[in-house]
Amino acid sequence: MAEIIAVNASLPSPSAMNVTFPLQEDYLFVETRHPSTVLQGLNSLRLNNAFCDVTLCCGGQEFPCHRIVLASFSSYFQAMFSTDLIESKQERVAINGVEPQMIGMLALLAAANLLDVMAVREACCRFMERQMDEMNCVGIHCFAEAHSCKVLEKRSMDYILEHFNSVYQQEEFLSLCVDKLTEIIANDQLNVPKEEMVFEAAMSWLNKCPTRKQSFEKVLEHIRLPLISPYYLHDVIESLEVVKENQGCQRLISEAKDYLLLKDRRGELYCPRARPRRSTAMATGTAEVIVTVGGEDDKVVLRSVESFDPVTNQWKNLACLPFAVSKHGLVVSDSTLYLAGGEFPDGSASREMWRYDPCFDSWMEMAPMNVARSELGLVMLDGFVYAVGGWEGRSRLDSVECYNPHTNSWQFTESVKMAVTSPAVVALDGLLYVTGGAVLEDGDGTDLAQVYNPKTSVWTEVAPMQIARSGSAACTLKGKIYVIGGWHASTENTDKVECYNPKTNQWTMCAPMKERRYRPGAAVVDGKIYVLGGEEGWDRYHDTIERFCDETDTWEIVGEMPTSRSWLSCVSLQLRKDIHMSSSPGTPNDN
Repeated sequence: MAEIIAVNASLPSPSAMNVTFPLQEDYLFVETRHPSTVLQGLNSLRLNNAFCDVTLCCGGQEFPCHRIVLASFSSYFQAMFSTDLIESKQERVAINGVEPQMIGMLALLAAANLLDVMAVREACCRFMERQMDEMNCVGIHCFAEAHSCKVLEKRSMDYILEHFNSVYQQEEFLSLCVDKLTEIIANDQLNVPKEEMVFEAAMSWLNKCPTRKQSFEKVLEHIRLPLISPYYLHDVIESLEVVKENQGCQRLISEAKDYLLLKDRRGELYCPRARPRRSTAMATGTAEVIVTVGGEDDKVVLRSVESFDPVTNQWKNLACLPFAVSKHGLVVSDSTLYLAGGEFPDGSASREMWRYDPCFDSWMEMAPMNVARSELGLVMLDGFVYAVGGWEGRSRLDSVECYNPHTNSWQFTESVKMAVTSPAVVALDGLLYVTGGAVLEDGDGTDLAQVYNPKTSVWTEVAPMQIARSGSAACTLKGKIYVIGGWHASTENTDKVECYNPKTNQWTMCAPMKERRYRPGAAVVDGKIYVLGGEEGWDRYHDTIERFCDETDTWEIVGEMPTSRSWLSCVSLQLRKDIHMSSSPGTPNDN
């Protein structure tokens, strides 16, 4: 900055000069050349070894310097010379870890970083960023990381992720250590059209050095094998010697096979390896959404069908139901939805079964149930749809029937131990769980948890819930069952949530929701539970969406529905984006 000199000029008194002048005048003088003049002068003094008070010793060479100048632009030297360090009193200071020419020029990043000469370091970073390409971005990233250049470190990593298709074929990539390789391929932002490319990159890295075989399991666990074609998995990956010889690799292959084969259990088998990368979802044109079907809004029965994208917070219309319905059941198998039962606007119970095909965005009527059921429990278990209990117009039902999609037919199975309406039902590990439900005329619920094993056709009881409830939502997450909200035994609608662990046969209370909800919809997306709508109390319907994180045991409001409603059904579905209508849904009160 130029030096500014303010001069207060004292003038002769008016009486002495017999003239009138201001008593004082401010005169401002600015010298723009002052900074460069001072710096040139200081450098000249240094070159002539004049007034130098410290000598830096590096690699057998000596550099006479001025302490005050070094401290003025480097916090490293400022700390060295202004604290109780021994160097603050030494006339000769050794600088280790830096080449002599780097001290002399202060133009290389490592020296500038070590000595905390920020301006030089930033200039070096900007230069390296401008020179970055597929061949050197990995080296630049590792160099920036080693010298704590955070901006360059991030930008070089972004470059690696964005241009991965070219980067993984370069020599620098093949020389990566295993930890840095796994950091790259584990990243959600990795830009690949399909996961097979990630595996091919890992194989190129492995083949560069055969001794890396012992680390390959650590690499393979960051490749999203459940998203790879089953034919590629069988023909290419499973046959490799490095996979055959390693039990850990075989377990990862088995996990992927289970995910690919057991389509109805994918919610149970969720893990980070089953999560699509953003670029892959873009390449396939799909998004994981929550589909909401039917329900009631202020006693108006709906026929609307909509999808909610939790990433964009956007709602889109899908093909409406051929009729308005509430108190129905909805399940998903792979990419197909099945809707069964429910109550029509005239109050009658339905036997109907409908299938939704997302490819054609259309509903098709299937074989009806044997018994009309509203307020039923509906669940998809190992390829079959089970309809549990419900209300047929005059009484509660204890009957259970099973739908076979291959034959388009229903048949009765073993009845539940206690007739219930509005139970919360889920499938987990090949078993059907029926929790709670209304058992009395006033709608009071039960804490009973009934479990059906389709292999033995036997119902048993497990530990009861901590509170009795009906009209709850239920879902599974990471091997546990969550029962959410509902009507709590003649008291009130509840915000309480509890979790069942089949391994310990125990229920534990989770954090309560932000709002009390009776007959909400629930779905799991990306390892988080979403709860939509429901009733707060008589004639008060919610339009809010809450999200639960099991890792932090917390709920948060994350969005709103187009209209408030209860008695709706929800499922998560991988849906093609081009199926969505271009506009957000309006008022979905088609009845």
